[in-house]
Amino acid sequence: MGVSAEKYQYSLDYLFGRLNYERMGSNNYSTNDFKLGRMQALLRLLGNPQSSVPTIHIAGTKGKGSTSAMTAEMLSASGYQTGLFTSPHVTKYEERILIDGQQIEPGQLVELVAEISQAVEQMDLEPGKMSPTFFELTTALAWMHFQQRQADFAVMEVGLGGRLDSTNICEPLVTVITNISYDHTALLGNTIEQITREKAGIIKPGIPVISGVTQPEAIAVLEKICDEKQAPLYLLNRDFFWEPAGEKRRETPLSDVSLTDQEIPLQKIQVKTPWSLIGDMPVNLLGTHQATNAALAVTVLDYFRHQGTPLETGQMRTGMARLKWPARIEVVQKNPTVIIDTAHNGASISALVKTLKECFNQPNQILVFAATRDKDVREMLGTLLPHFSTVVLTQYLSNPRRIPVNELFEITQSIQQETGNRSDVMVTESPADAWLRAKQISSAQSLICVTGSFFIAAEMRELLLGTTDGVLVTEPC
Repeated sequence: MGVSAEKYQYSLDYLFGRLNYERMGSNNYSTNDFKLGRMQALLRLLGNPQSSVPTIHIAGTKGKGSTSAMTAEMLSASGYQTGLFTSPHVTKYEERILIDGQQIEPGQLVELVAEISQAVEQMDLEPGKMSPTFFELTTALAWMHFQQRQADFAVMEVGLGGRLDSTNICEPLVTVITNISYDHTALLGNTIEQITREKAGIIKPGIPVISGVTQPEAIAVLEKICDEKQAPLYLLNRDFFWEPAGEKRRETPLSDVSLTDQEIPLQKIQVKTPWSLIGDMPVNLLGTHQATNAALAVTVLDYFRHQGTPLETGQMRTGMARLKWPARIEVVQKNPTVIIDTAHNGASISALVKTLKECFNQPNQILVFAATRDKDVREMLGTLLPHFSTVVLTQYLSNPRRIPVNELFEITQSIQQETGNRSDVMVTESPADAWLRAKQISSAQSLICVTGSFFIAAEMRELLLGTTDGVLVTEPC
């Protein structure tokens, strides 16, 4: 569907011009800024498109995006037209709204923005903070697109928290809560119990909940809420399980294989659900935590199969084998090996470090790090520093929430003084400068890891893909 560049850019400007909490630190807003009534009013003016799309609703502190992508890919491979809504995007806005892996086209986006703007005009005139936000409009656009295309399923990833998230105006077939850890504490609470209650706000009466939560205090909260709402609860390591199938990993480290070899799944798992035993399930994404995410996604599909939805295990395996999910411990270049990851809290940084130790053995490992103001940067750097001989600090440019690099340097120095860490630390003003510095101090046998924020991952990925596109096309990783 053709559309002029001017109309397309106007539509993006219209969306990004709305109040956008993704560009604000959590210190600048509170739960009073999130009102489901505003989202309900918007969807009502649009004809409640969410009511006509069978939905899988997925929340969690980390892994919810990967679990969503796995679930959607398996459904698509099984012949079901499947919508996928995730956030934030890595490179371009349209990544947030997919059907069977295909981004919403610019022409479709322009048409939907024109339609939704009429509803917004009405709401802007209402008193009392009724003007929809960027994320609310984006969520509504996804449901409109899925309804227009008559999607068989929509997999909706929660943006923030759960209880007050704009995706929570849905009527799910099943609810998933991947895990619970500390993030967005200013908004969600500073205890595991408080955060769990916010995430569990997506639980609906009578609707099954499948969860990878493992902390006893979080499980207690889930059990109480599920009991109150008479929602069946299926827990990891109690009701469903996973274990490696066959060889857990290659004998050859990833640093010694070619990019084309990396198309072969790095791990296979066996999943025991309450209804089936499913073996030889490939997991293309690196890390033990991704095997847990895969087990959650497989259990969701096996629940549907138990309920009578035709699903074949072979097609599920096909979907998992073809999955690619950008910037999740993604190898984007070799010689030196370059990894880009969106880890941005303590739990995801720990998962990244564990995966690097399991899969990569380069003696010279270089960290490129930038972070966001409302994160626990001391915890993140405290976990990362012991594993890297050199640290290149920088700041992303696309979002005002960045921590200035000089402030990052002060935090790093403080951690080094407290712990005796002796990593070399360098300061750069931009991702481009950080990349040049990392390249200067690396060799073909080095590893360069970029992490700390979605925003640094997005900017560095765009920088590298623009300069190494030929390599990546001919030797996909």
